[in-house]
Amino acid sequence: MSEALANLLNETRQFPPPAALAAQANVTADAYDEAGADRLAFWERQAGRLAWARPWDEVLDWSNPPFAKWFVGGQLNVAYNCLDRHVEAGNGDRVAIHWEGEPGDTRTLTYADLHRLTCQAANALTDLGVVAGDRVAIYLPMIPEAAVAMLACARIGATHSVVFGGFSADALSNRISDASAKVVITADGGYRRGKPSALKPTVDEAVANCPSIEHVLVVRRTGEEVAWSAKDHWWHEAVEAASAEHVAQPFDAEHPLFILYTSGTTARPKGILHTTGGYLTQAAWTAHAVFDLKPETDVYWCTADIGWVTGHSYIVYGPLANGATQVMYEGTPDTPHKGRFWEIVDKYKVSILYTAPTLIRTMMKWGDDIPAGFDLSSLRLLGSVGEPINPEAWMWYRQHVGRGELPIVDTWWQTETGAIMISPLPGVTATKPGSAMTPLPGVVADVVDDQGQSVPNGGGGYLVLREPWPSMLRTIWGDDNRFIETYWSRFEGMYFAGDGAKKDDDGHIWLLGRVDDVMLVSGHNISTTEVESALVSHPSVAEAAVVGATDPTTGQAIVAFAIPRGTTDISGEAGERLITELRNHVAKTLGPIAKPRQIMLVPELPKTRSGKIMRRLLRDVAENRSLGDVTTLQDSSVMELISSGLSGGKSDED
Repeated sequence: MSEALANLLNETRQFPPPAALAAQANVTADAYDEAGADRLAFWERQAGRLAWARPWDEVLDWSNPPFAKWFVGGQLNVAYNCLDRHVEAGNGDRVAIHWEGEPGDTRTLTYADLHRLTCQAANALTDLGVVAGDRVAIYLPMIPEAAVAMLACARIGATHSVVFGGFSADALSNRISDASAKVVITADGGYRRGKPSALKPTVDEAVANCPSIEHVLVVRRTGEEVAWSAKDHWWHEAVEAASAEHVAQPFDAEHPLFILYTSGTTARPKGILHTTGGYLTQAAWTAHAVFDLKPETDVYWCTADIGWVTGHSYIVYGPLANGATQVMYEGTPDTPHKGRFWEIVDKYKVSILYTAPTLIRTMMKWGDDIPAGFDLSSLRLLGSVGEPINPEAWMWYRQHVGRGELPIVDTWWQTETGAIMISPLPGVTATKPGSAMTPLPGVVADVVDDQGQSVPNGGGGYLVLREPWPSMLRTIWGDDNRFIETYWSRFEGMYFAGDGAKKDDDGHIWLLGRVDDVMLVSGHNISTTEVESALVSHPSVAEAAVVGATDPTTGQAIVAFAIPRGTTDISGEAGERLITELRNHVAKTLGPIAKPRQIMLVPELPKTRSGKIMRRLLRDVAENRSLGDVTTLQDSSVMELISSGLSGGKSDED
């Protein structure tokens, strides 16, 4: 970027923590002072919340940056920390997972149940020849066996690589090959949008190209017919016949716990490597601190999939390390009806809900009356993850889900950071709609300009981390040079993963999305996030996506795609009037420089299966290019809908 990001959106609303929550909060403002006085001593105290088989000799070895070692010499077992110690403490009867299948079937697993299954799965993997240091690929729907498979790998020191169950055979085989995985754990299928969705055929196709795979372990979920080979084993035969006796062995704090692939700019995915002691320390502490998790009384629900890092840290490792009771749901939020999520909150009396802005905006689009039809009074804390949340979606979440009174923790973190880095503390922070607020205690984040200098309050730039943190990625699997080049080369001594951010006049941090999603308009760097937020603040707009398109006059011009709310009339002249109104609304909200050249009213937006808007495809539409690869699209017909249903073209160039 030639200059700092323009700081356009101004948000002045502020909401202090509820007094009752603040009075009982797990973490108070003292944590900031404590971490500020001695950051490493602070993290050492958080590591002490876990059970260690051998204490560490040194908190942090940063002698060879950017390669960190945390809790050097310490030994522990992740599965022991998530299961055995709770059972030993007399909490074996506590519910670990309330599982809800999409068709409505349910299972309840206590900590004793989860412990028994994990021990059996650990023995079954050992029987298949898996030893510490081997890699195991996991390609499963959202069923309890997904958590069991991860914990069983952790228990025996095998490094797991979870691949989201919607990825193609090519994507799966690339990830298996890169990690040289020995075993794949999958299922015949799962349920999605009311019908079985097969997984085994995808695995068969992938494994045909992966000579490293020796065995495939298959969970029976849908009961559909599947092809069978000599490598295949039924989970119910291998695992449920195995002994439930298994002693967890300790592993070094730096033992590889998991690889999680994230898409890179090249065709080859990046295998992000996380290790054991530091990762579990920060995942466990942030679950305790950010969600104010009270294991004896809370019912917690993170709506993510285990295929993403959110599912690793805040479904499996963080909550279970704290002994929490949680909900796990297999299906989609609108099956069999658009109130399914709220029905689940009502049924299980969920008290903490952690979900994505994409889903919140979708719920807004469906209408306020849907959450209003359910009893959501059990909720006491709301969370948001995955992308910046626009202020209007934040306010809708607070009003219609949080009764206008619940705190919202808007969290920033990444696959690479392993755990939450920037977030309000619910008992401490007076929150602002749309802001992640401040770095958590023990985290040193900053917003810098092109030269790596801190920007003043009111300025925008690049989000960096200035100091190592326990749950940080250790490298890119098999490619240390790419690790250095990707994350540590832009600013000397600082981690930078590509996000833009701004500091408001109080110094609070606002995420602006990927730097790639910044438009250079007449010499001004403008974030797509801010323009999208301005559009969604108009009462007629449910959701918006913004891209930059080449413009002969301004270099880049702003092109917006807007989904109108429910009954908005967008036919003929009414549509043209709305487009003019929206362009003027953005100019009034952000300033004339941010006025879109073009607004297209569309029925849907192209999204990946994890809910991220595919701006690359929208740029193709805006530039009138032929569409690129649509294989990761949740629904490829969306692009046909957009192309055929476009309303609005170039507006006057004023």
